[in-house]
Amino acid sequence: MWPKLPQVYLQDSFRSRFIRMSMPAPPRLLDLAGQSLLRDQASAIAALELLPMELFPPLFTAAFTGRHSETLKAMVQAWPFACLPLGALMKEQQPHQETFQAALAGLDVLLAQEVRPRRWKLQVLDLRKNAHQDFWTVWSGTRASMYSLLDPEVPQPMKKRRKVEGCRPGPKPPLAPVEVLIDLCLKERTPDESLAYLIQIAQQRKGMMHLCCKKLKIFAMPMQNIKKILRIIQLDSIQDLEVNCTWKLSTLGKFAPHLGQMGNLRRLLLSHIHMSSHTTVAKEEQCISQFTAQFLRLHHLEELYLDSISFLENRLDQVLRCLMTPLETLSITNCLLSESDLTHLSQHLNVSQLKDLGLSGVSLTNMSPEPLQVLIERASATLQDLDLDECGIMDSQFTVILPALGHCSQLTTFSFCGNPISMDVLENLLRHTIGLRKLSHVLYPAPLESYEDVRGTLHLGRLAHLHARLKQMLQELGRPGMVWFSANPCPRCGDRTFYDPEPILCPCYMPA
Repeated sequence: MWPKLPQVYLQDSFRSRFIRMSMPAPPRLLDLAGQSLLRDQASAIAALELLPMELFPPLFTAAFTGRHSETLKAMVQAWPFACLPLGALMKEQQPHQETFQAALAGLDVLLAQEVRPRRWKLQVLDLRKNAHQDFWTVWSGTRASMYSLLDPEVPQPMKKRRKVEGCRPGPKPPLAPVEVLIDLCLKERTPDESLAYLIQIAQQRKGMMHLCCKKLKIFAMPMQNIKKILRIIQLDSIQDLEVNCTWKLSTLGKFAPHLGQMGNLRRLLLSHIHMSSHTTVAKEEQCISQFTAQFLRLHHLEELYLDSISFLENRLDQVLRCLMTPLETLSITNCLLSESDLTHLSQHLNVSQLKDLGLSGVSLTNMSPEPLQVLIERASATLQDLDLDECGIMDSQFTVILPALGHCSQLTTFSFCGNPISMDVLENLLRHTIGLRKLSHVLYPAPLESYEDVRGTLHLGRLAHLHARLKQMLQELGRPGMVWFSANPCPRCGDRTFYDPEPILCPCYMPA
């Protein structure tokens, strides 16, 4: 049997262990060495030539955090990896303007050299904040092999060359340009200071530096400034483009040639394009043709979002004819469409593989339901998400499309709020879709029976009762896990109120 330890000893042992656990971990020897080196700028820069590659990431992080601009500039020039993921570090550190510009200045100095340094390995400067997110936190010198892109080039064994008389060395191949990867969001009238500096370097080092932008968002910027930026971007690098501007059709026409050069574009969102009353019909047609013709050059387009586009009515076929590949996502929202537009859409080859279809805010009240039925039926093998919010679909129209909905074997989410639908049709919908094993969420409008009057005042008690009835049907039909919940705009403020089954009330209903 072990001897019983004194109580005082146990208390002291616990206290000392608690103190050790609560104390911060002592700095690593690597961190201390980096801090010591950075205190002497000249020594730090001179040491880079002999510094082991394992020490570069922690030293670079310390220099970036401590705003050692000259050391940073030199480290960019001596960076021993193919890629410098500066954007991920900027996300963590919230960089100082001067620090960021020092890193860019290092790249500028590097590109200005006619003879590249012996140790030059940098091929990519990545300024995207969501790329290589864990590099700086896990890099410890023993885990570099995890990052193939960041690994330095492995030297190839020297091959013995035969001496050939009269042979002269040929011209050296041109140096490969350094790629700078960035996601851009243009929302000011002019670029900020950092972007302006980057643009200046890109202009001066054209041919030696490629500015590549995978995601581009345009909110509010004069067209002349947008064009200046687009001229220095490798337009074929853009894969995701959002244009959320209130543009005239003529402005879209000026932008169109740039769109056609984005040959690798996969996602396009275009919003709020309106026609001017002062534009002639001939000019309108010219601008529309100029825009739609660009789709002939977008061979990789998969997702198309068109919101509040005033020229689509009776012209949707003109857009669809130019699409070169089947779409996975098609969202046409808050647009005026004619019945012929919907007919062309339902017959088009490029909608048969749709995964997401959105027609929210497109009025279908006075249209025949057959084109919509055909459209859903043609996409039924692949359709996963269907949004028919605020379409004004009536009971008689909804009944026609029910069989097609029942064939959507991949459907996971269906939303059709803002349509005047009765409880009988809702129950019929539930029976048609109960066999869709992947359908997990249905967002439906408050049925007509739950309103008190024609002004749209909801009787919350009736709504709760009708919702409970649908829940009971789901239970009885063996799908208790399928989520059905209702949402309707508040008649006072317009904000959407959800009911599942009790209402999540908007502030208008709250007591003062």
